[in-house]
Amino acid sequence: MEQREKAMDANAITRAYFDEILIEMRHIDNTTPDTTLRLYGETFATPIMMAALSHLKGQDGQGDGMVEMAEGAALARAVNWAGMGDEDQFARIAATGAKSIKIIKPYDDENMVLRRMEHAESVGALAVGMDLDHSFGGNGKPDVVLGLPMRPRTQKDIEGYVKRTKLPFIIKGVLSRTDARKCLDAGVQGIVVSHHHGILATAVPPLMVLPEIVEEIGGRIPIFVDCGVMNGVDAFKALALGATAVSVGRPVMEPIRQNGAQGACQTICDITAELAGAMARTCSPDLAHIDRGLLWRRNGTRL
Repeated sequence: MEQREKAMDANAITRAYFDEILIEMRHIDNTTPDTTLRLYGETFATPIMMAALSHLKGQDGQGDGMVEMAEGAALARAVNWAGMGDEDQFARIAATGAKSIKIIKPYDDENMVLRRMEHAESVGALAVGMDLDHSFGGNGKPDVVLGLPMRPRTQKDIEGYVKRTKLPFIIKGVLSRTDARKCLDAGVQGIVVSHHHGILATAVPPLMVLPEIVEEIGGRIPIFVDCGVMNGVDAFKALALGATAVSVGRPVMEPIRQNGAQGACQTICDITAELAGAMARTCSPDLAHIDRGLLWRRNGTRL
């Protein structure tokens, strides 16, 4: 049973795929790399973003870890994301000065969705979006998260949300070319390629499907990658395959528990430094010039 569960673990499969990708080095004519990210009219120091986490405990188990994560993002000049949480918490997140993206669950209660969208806009969110991979539970019935029922959304529903807000609207949980096309057709202004930390057994690794999604999107909207990014080399591989930026979740959780905002900031800065090191050793001067041709499979073929 344990071997079967391990074989079905989408997170283990995702980690193995990251490790399957190798990077060639290039040194002649290289320069000091620039990790600057420009997104939705704002400039950030790094494409390494906080993930859309929820319910984090703060430093030493005290306080609000979600607010501390936002404070860390502001210190690192990085994009912050926020998952579940009420309007009051997101107002405190926004008050840190971090440019934050609010992700809303696909609640069955449409008024709750609209209220949280409107609130995010009113307190200065960078963007707002919906986490569609929680529409259904593992039993094939609409999901229930912390006692709150969910329901699926149609492309027409998504079009309505896009028109409802002045902010860029993002869909999280895209893991196919099919959904990427529907997002484009709905007018979405960003997608997160993610399997929500293995919500489906044997889900395809985000980096495996990313090239098809990048081809479908054709540079029209940002593509973010979530799930399994643990270091700067992982981030480099995602960026080389066409991601605009990546989110890190688990790498920041323990540093927040130990050192609060400073721990979150230091983690983002450390991962950014690792990314810059990979860029410097591959003649990648900036994020727009990280070449997919740098990537190889372990079997000796180019990715």
